[in-house]
Amino acid sequence: MKMSSKFVLLPLLVVLIGGALPARAQPYPSHPVSIIVPYPAGGVTDTLVRLVAERMREKLGQPVLTENMGGASGTVGAARVARAAPDGYTLLLGNSEAFVLTPATMSSLPYDPLKAFAPIAMLPSYPFILVTTNNVPAGNLKELIGWLKSKNDKVLQGTVGTGTMQQLCGIEIQNKIGAKWQLVPYRGGAPAIQDMLAGQINFMCTATGSFLPLVHAGQIKAFAVTASKRIAAAPEIPTVDEAGLPGFYVGVWNALWVPAGTPKDIVAKLNVAVNAALSDPAFQKKMVELGLDMPPDQERTPEGLAAKRDADDAKWWPIIKAAGLKAE
Repeated sequence: MKMSSKFVLLPLLVVLIGGALPARAQPYPSHPVSIIVPYPAGGVTDTLVRLVAERMREKLGQPVLTENMGGASGTVGAARVARAAPDGYTLLLGNSEAFVLTPATMSSLPYDPLKAFAPIAMLPSYPFILVTTNNVPAGNLKELIGWLKSKNDKVLQGTVGTGTMQQLCGIEIQNKIGAKWQLVPYRGGAPAIQDMLAGQINFMCTATGSFLPLVHAGQIKAFAVTASKRIAAAPEIPTVDEAGLPGFYVGVWNALWVPAGTPKDIVAKLNVAVNAALSDPAFQKKMVELGLDMPPDQERTPEGLAAKRDADDAKWWPIIKAAGLKAE
């Protein structure tokens, strides 16, 4: 029996049309996610990101890998993420130095820091402490301020890096108390610690990290934490508000970002995974051991993180420009 041509063509048209339609999108995530850490491996930042990644994996159901890509004040790694597909598979660890200081202190960047990234959530931060050698004749912050003002020609303040939050802390405390002294930049915390213990420098505004154990061992003195609340790792150290320099809040916050244009539902899923990690009691205990401070609830959303970055831009950029601060 001769079959009508229309019955022969119909299945063929169905196949052709079906082939032209896009395949059903796979649920996110369907393969491993990467977090680019734009700094060398090792140190507290690296440990923090790896701990977050481990717990994000449990929520996302896929491996979350970390990849260190240092160079050019963190801009090499950031540029890679800025160029990545906005599909939620390439994340960036971007802190306040990379997102606030670097744009203000570098003449050109391979990306627009205000437009190239979308926020996910804030991570634990590094509060700063004001520390001196034991031979500085001050027992509290008010006495330290008096010593800094009266002996400013003898004060040597160490900072880790140039164009960093530690250097900015030194400049701003000088502005606050109306005195000037010499800032001595170091390429890392280890040589700064060595020189402080040797008496080559006598004052630092530095992240808790490696310095807090020296305080607890009685090798250096701590006068205040530059935050609005005391830190769990050292509850005996008063805040600047309590000690006599109210509102002098300086530190380094950490956060996760994705390329701009990443779908909002993917950002939301990543945010849920990050917050699950931050809520883990074992993770929180580890943060205390590392001397890190948990972010407030309002900064754990994409909107809260964006607002924090904008507020820091407004606060620090005029100070950076007035000081002529430049990145290394």
